[in-house]
Amino acid sequence: MEILLAEDDTGHATLVKSNLRNVGIRNKIRHFEDGQEVLNFLSEKENGGEHIDYENAYMLLLDIRMPKVSGDEVLRQVKQNPRLQLMPVIMLTTTDEPQEVRRCHELGCNDYITKPVDYDEFVEVIRRLGMFLQIVCVPPLEE
Repeated sequence: MEILLAEDDTGHATLVKSNLRNVGIRNKIRHFEDGQEVLNFLSEKENGGEHIDYENAYMLLLDIRMPKVSGDEVLRQVKQNPRLQLMPVIMLTTTDEPQEVRRCHELGCNDYITKPVDYDEFVEVIRRLGMFLQIVCVPPLEE
């Protein structure tokens, strides 16, 4: 399984990747800095860069507040695409507003994790996420 990390804050992205590695995650982690980059990668057509391989399994860790295309819009497009809709999407964001949590679940996110502001708490949340990722089974997009 390849992990797609959509996070516009490079500091947060570095913390997420390093702390996932610290708990033993060795999967490829591909970082995107805005929502449009994610959508370009997920596009079915060649777009001059790397793109999704439907024979692989993916999990998307998705921030909500991102430039160009918001995380909730990326989530909406992923879950409306029949070829992508089974890809697990975990919202990983600082936003803990109840209406935003509800909206993301209504759009089809598989889980919603709030990133704490405190560094030690943030590290612990990512450590627990890494432990979860070690046991989760994700099928390829197409079999």
